[in-house]
Amino acid sequence: MRIFKNVAIEGLNKKPILTDIGYLENNKPKPIIIFLHGFKGFKDWGHFNFIMNFFIQQEFVFIKFNFSFNGGTIDQPLDFPDLEAFGNNDYIKELNDVESVLNWINTNTLLPASEVNTQHIFLIGHSRGGGIAIIKASEDTRIKKLVTWAAVSDFISRVSDIEEWKKNGVVYVENARTKQKMPMYFNFVETLLGNQERLNIEKCEKKLKIPHLIIHGTHDEAVHFSEAENLKKWNPSANLFLIQKANHTFGISHPHLDNEISFQAKSVLEKTLNFLKGN
Repeated sequence: MRIFKNVAIEGLNKKPILTDIGYLENNKPKPIIIFLHGFKGFKDWGHFNFIMNFFIQQEFVFIKFNFSFNGGTIDQPLDFPDLEAFGNNDYIKELNDVESVLNWINTNTLLPASEVNTQHIFLIGHSRGGGIAIIKASEDTRIKKLVTWAAVSDFISRVSDIEEWKKNGVVYVENARTKQKMPMYFNFVETLLGNQERLNIEKCEKKLKIPHLIIHGTHDEAVHFSEAENLKKWNPSANLFLIQKANHTFGISHPHLDNEISFQAKSVLEKTLNFLKGN
């Protein structure tokens, strides 16, 4: 198994995208999975390294990365040392990062051509990353399959108190784990409202022409499972898999230090693997 940690990819946002890339060295062209983390997330959260190793063992090239404005830095990729970057993040920047990683796959010198099948690129997105994955998959023909875990089905409805936000220029969200007050500047709203057509998840889901697996927990406290049902309603050909009593992170918290995962998280991986391996 070959894993490259914390590779800095230069992206469209002119800010490095810190990336992990892994694969089995067996000279067999393998499909590529790109994993997108969610809001207040990062590539090394919880069991994400476990997930990476799981898919590498199943003969996928696995790529996960920190969105360039997620609040991490090259020196401190975990948590959120750069709150100014976090505050200036927006959905278009995240879509730019996915585009940059996709472009990197075809231009890099790190992945041997004998190990990758660039005709089979799959996206997995969790939570807000699921919404980003739906949008990108709807507009980029390089993506051949899509999996979303606990994904949001709408961005606009999550914005509230716009006038107050505009007046103050910033709102703060608390990170329950680190206790940081994390800023979100009003340009986040301006970018969202200025790109409503592109960022409309319903329209993007209806436009999808590739297989989509939707996985959601029935006890999700952050994104209600009715949002998964919305995605299925908009795209009847999608596969919907509800995990009974699973929460937003499928029974995992950060840090996750042992080598075992919850039965809900195992169920997510097994269902995802079968979907991605299928024809």
